Amino acid sequence: FTTFQDWENKTQEIIALQAKWKTIGYAPQKMNVKIFERFRAACDEFFKRKAEFFKSIKESMAGNLEKKKALCEKAETLKESTDWKATADILSKLQKEWKTIGPVPKKYSDAVWKRFIAACDYFFEQKNKATSSQRSVEQENMVQKKAIIEKLNTIDAQETPEEDAGNTIRELMKEWNSIGHVPFKEKDKLYKQYHGVIDKLFDKLNLSASQKKLSNFKSSISKEGNLYREREKLVRAYENMKNEIQTYENNLGFLTSSSKKGSSLVTEMNRKVEKLKADLELILKKIEVIDQSMKDE
Repeated sequence: FTTFQDWENKTQEIIALQAKWKTIGYAPQKMNVKIFERFRAACDEFFKRKAEFFKSIKESMAGNLEKKKALCEKAETLKESTDWKATADILSKLQKEWKTIGPVPKKYSDAVWKRFIAACDYFFEQKNKATSSQRSVEQENMVQKKAIIEKLNTIDAQETPEEDAGNTIRELMKEWNSIGHVPFKEKDKLYKQYHGVIDKLFDKLNLSASQKKLSNFKSSISKEGNLYREREKLVRAYENMKNEIQTYENNLGFLTSSSKKGSSLVTEMNRKVEKLKADLELILKKIEVIDQSMKDE
C-alpha cells in the first residue's frame, strides 16, 4: 500500500477480522494455540509493515519540509531585488521546483506555503509597480521626442538665417539625446522620423550655404588682386579636403554600428563626410568661376 488511505482501509478490515475472531468459540485444544498464533502473526506483520510505512512517510515529509524551507529562504533573499527579469526567472523556477517536492507534515503545510508565496508575491508586486512606473516615464519621453520632431519640422532652412537654423537644430539635437528611453515598439519608428527630418534640414542648410558662399565669391572676384594666387589657395584647400575625406572614410571602415553609441558615431561621421563633399564641390565651382574670369580677361 502506498497511501495513508490504503493503510487506513486495510486497518479497518483487520480490526473487523479481529472482532469477528473473538465471536468464534474454541478450536480443538491441540490446534487452538497454533491457529491463534498464526492469526496473531498475520496481524502483527500487517501492523509492523504499517508502522514502517508511517515511519518512512514521516521521514520523507520531514525531508520535504526542509527542502521547502530552503526554497522559502531563497525566495526571501530575492524579494527585494530590482534586477526584475533575472529575479523573475529565478523565482519562476523556484515555484516549479516547489511543485516537484512531496507533502510535508499537515501541521506545517499551510505555514510553509504562506511563507513561500508571500516572498514571491512581494517581489512581483514591486516589479509590477516599477514596470508600470517605467512605462509611464517612457510614454512621457515619447511625448517629448515627438515634440522635438514637430519643432524640427517647423524650421525652414531656406528662409531662416543659416546660423540661426543651425544653432536651433543643434540645441534640439542635444535635447533629444538627453531624453531617456521610449516604448520599445515605438523606438525604431520615432528614430527614423527624427533622423529623416534632421537629414532633410542638413541637406537644405548645406545647399543654402553653398549657394550663398558662391554668390558672394562671384560678386567679389573682380575685386581680387591676384586671381592666380587665389586659385592656388583653392587648389591647396581642395587637396587637403580630399585627404580629410579619405581619412574619414578609412575610419568608417573600422567602426561598427552594432551599438547605439557606435551607430550614432557612424551617423555623425557620415554627415561630416557629406558636408566635406559639399564644400569640395563649392571649391571646384569657385575654381571654375576664377578660370572663367581669367578667360574673359
